[in-house]
Amino acid sequence: MNFRQPATWPILLATPAAWAQSAAPATAGGTKATAHPAQLLERFVDWLQGFFLPPGSDIEVFHLIACGVLLLAAILLRRVITNFLFRWLKKFAARTETTLDDKLFPALEEPAATLVMVIGIFAALTVLKLPPHVDQLLGYGFDVALVGVIFWGILRAGAAVLDHFQEVAHQQQLAVATFMPLIKKTLAVVIVVFGVLKLAQIFGADVQAFLAGLGIGGLAFAFAAQDTIANLFGSFVVVIDQPFKIGDFVKVGPHEGTVEDIGLRSTRLRSSARTLIVLPNKLVASEAVTNFTRMPQRRVDQTIGLTYNTRPEQMEAILEDIRKILHDDPEVHPEFIVVNFTGYGASSLDIQLIYFATNPDFHQHLALRERLNLRILRAVEARGLAFAFPTQTVHVAALPPGR
Repeated sequence: MNFRQPATWPILLATPAAWAQSAAPATAGGTKATAHPAQLLERFVDWLQGFFLPPGSDIEVFHLIACGVLLLAAILLRRVITNFLFRWLKKFAARTETTLDDKLFPALEEPAATLVMVIGIFAALTVLKLPPHVDQLLGYGFDVALVGVIFWGILRAGAAVLDHFQEVAHQQQLAVATFMPLIKKTLAVVIVVFGVLKLAQIFGADVQAFLAGLGIGGLAFAFAAQDTIANLFGSFVVVIDQPFKIGDFVKVGPHEGTVEDIGLRSTRLRSSARTLIVLPNKLVASEAVTNFTRMPQRRVDQTIGLTYNTRPEQMEAILEDIRKILHDDPEVHPEFIVVNFTGYGASSLDIQLIYFATNPDFHQHLALRERLNLRILRAVEARGLAFAFPTQTVHVAALPPGR
């Protein structure tokens, strides 16, 4: 078979940039405009037709064959991606420790397959000898479809990543788990907005002017809603710093209670009196937060007083008894126990007790103190001693004779 060399052969042997430049139509000033990839593909099919077919052959039939070949190639490539590539990626993800890839690869499978089909379908339609206005519509359609598929893939990938973080947050009981649904919705809105702006730019809209006007309007809105925005940023501070989570007993400024809800605008505490305290998040972010639930141990500082008729040897004996009571209890932390005769009170000999409860739970702490107080009471009674209480002794001087 004798192959004839078309006039475009030197162009094809040149660099891709030179090919694109030569394929582009000349502008009014005599310069070359950059060709669209669809034009390059159509010209490449023209070159193949001129290379393989003799002059006078049916061009439309060759272009129809090229269209079918491109469609078949797209279908085969799609099957390769779904049946081989992503199947291997899923098996690989099953062998890894993290569960992020187990969610990410299935989320990207459909967008990747759809992207291949979109490119294949529009490439197949491009090689057909269609009128210029139809080619222009195909170009717009391809750009719209491409942007839609890409942003769809980004949306699914972001949702998979956030689902993974939400599971981790729930397992570790992090406060950010409460905000994960809102974060997912916010991400979806941001991606959709960027996608719409990109489509508007494709159709010739002035996106920069729109964003500039939106920025001025947003500034006015932010000024009017500054308290709401301050509470919103306060909620982000609570999520990032995580000073507490739902169920913790905390003190925020003068307010104490159990955290019931952490919202975008406010945090709700249930006080010991069962009243509901609603605190704006900007206040929570600016006030000192004391988290009683996160104490590793609970400190107990207690003073007991014995009567002044207690003898020194009795004081030494009762001090040893109390130390033994504290050391023998398994719920008292053994590293720090202080039992000392600390001073002479107004009506008692004072003994100071300092120790830490291993369980920081408030109810367990009260039960421990009750148990230890009863043992100390029995020890004092066994030694024949007594606890002091406020008393006064009045000494009356003898009256002069005759009075």
